[in-house]
Amino acid sequence: MTTQDISYAGASMAIRDDLVAAHRRTWEQITRPGAWWTGAERLAIAAETRNAGDCALCAERREALSPYDVTGAHDSLGALTEPVVEVVHRIVTDPGRLTEKLVRDSAEAGLSDAHYVEVVAVVVFVVNVDTFARAIDAPLHPLPEAFRGEPSRVRPDADQADGAWVPLIAAEVAERDHPGLYSGGARTPYVQRALSLVPDETRLFTELVAAEYVPPQHLLTPVSTRAITRPQIELLAARVSAVNECFY
Repeated sequence: MTTQDISYAGASMAIRDDLVAAHRRTWEQITRPGAWWTGAERLAIAAETRNAGDCALCAERREALSPYDVTGAHDSLGALTEPVVEVVHRIVTDPGRLTEKLVRDSAEAGLSDAHYVEVVAVVVFVVNVDTFARAIDAPLHPLPEAFRGEPSRVRPDADQADGAWVPLIAAEVAERDHPGLYSGGARTPYVQRALSLVPDETRLFTELVAAEYVPPQHLLTPVSTRAITRPQIELLAARVSAVNECFY
């Protein structure tokens, strides 16, 4: 499959062209070599993201007072190491109870903070596009083939900032080294900065936000560029976030 195969032509409602373009870009990027994972590894993370919902261990953990009360092996596809599978499954199946402990445990298991952030990005992007398809009652898109090549292995100048669980690129560093990475300078919301340890993932996140929510420059203003008002947008966003157990 190619990204051009992504289409919502059969949907019961008209889908804007910029949404289709953003989803095509997402599908292309998730299986290209990233900063720390190859295209094949990113494809495996994407496939495991879809597989996580059928994991018996995750289902048992969801019923427990704490996910750490239940031990065992995940029902995985077998292409990823257990620490990576743990991260993928926890994000997909129990996002409301994620804590910094997951990051620390991943580091102790050999998963660097940058590798961790890139895993989070791939999971988030796959869940995003899949959730959109389900919401409009469209079939899930087949995962594309992986692109060949090696990761760049370039780590940006990022520091631990403001209590974040992983290092973030400071606004002044972003302005100097990564022009356009942050839409609002020092006032850029944390949700937009969360993936900045892998800048290309932040850029894709920003593109998705612009298409599915509001353009980044309007995140902190009451402006609406959609067919519905900003209060209506926020009501829908808050309800969807609550159902999906969004951390924010």
